[in-house]
Amino acid sequence: MVFIDKNSKIIVQGITGHQGSFHSAEMVRFGANVVAGITPGKGGTAVNGIPVFDTVAECMHLKPDASMISVPAPFVKDAFFEAMAGGIKLIYILTEHVPKHDEMEMYANAKRNGITLIGPNGPGLTVPFESKMGIMPNHIFKKGDVAVVSRSGTLTYEIVKALTDAGMGQSTVLGLGGDAVVGLSFLDMLKALKDDKDTNSVVLVGEIGGTAEEDAAEYIKQGFKKKVVAYIAGRSAPPGKRMGHAGAIISRGKGTADSKIKALNAAGVKVAQYPQDIPALLKEGN
Repeated sequence: MVFIDKNSKIIVQGITGHQGSFHSAEMVRFGANVVAGITPGKGGTAVNGIPVFDTVAECMHLKPDASMISVPAPFVKDAFFEAMAGGIKLIYILTEHVPKHDEMEMYANAKRNGITLIGPNGPGLTVPFESKMGIMPNHIFKKGDVAVVSRSGTLTYEIVKALTDAGMGQSTVLGLGGDAVVGLSFLDMLKALKDDKDTNSVVLVGEIGGTAEEDAAEYIKQGFKKKVVAYIAGRSAPPGKRMGHAGAIISRGKGTADSKIKALNAAGVKVAQYPQDIPALLKEGN
């Protein structure tokens, strides 16, 4: 497993909001060790039995390892820097519509300070049945050795459910986020999973826009030993049109589904025609 386990201490910034309240309860139900929530002005209260503090600094005696940020978009950057100032090294941002210049500033500071940044605008990180940070539905998971790394939340759930139904469990499931600027990339995850003893194969769920899938393909071609299969969303998208995610836009002929599929195929990665084909591709040659 990578990044979190059952012993990881998680805080939720924005726990008293609708998203923070609901999903923190689901995280605890899944087995996550959520030690505190943060909402300015709500310190001294509790949500789902989790103590609430006014600031991150006030909860640092609990020695949290990770933070989930679920605050309105204009306040995400402040919440990120507050968590960073507290020394938290794993930060996941659930919030969507974060200003792009804020994303760029957070990305640069995360790189500079050795922080693992997940998101924004992604479903989070799940390690069945160890821990969870985010909004992935609890009931779809099965413990196993397949890692799933995805740019799409909904497709993550669909493919995880297909794996589980096929009797194939998951080691780590991570949603990278759908924005143009996000923290972890496919390349980062492949490097993290390369020596992960709990992972024997990897599913990459990509989509049009950017070069993240091509970068991953180049790394795989250089000698990534574990089996990788993929699915690319947006095959029929017209060039120049934004398709749902801020990062899902084709420009100047780059970032097309076709270019990504060709790059992955050249690296020996089979690409599924439909999400439900993933389990069969993983079983091929085994």
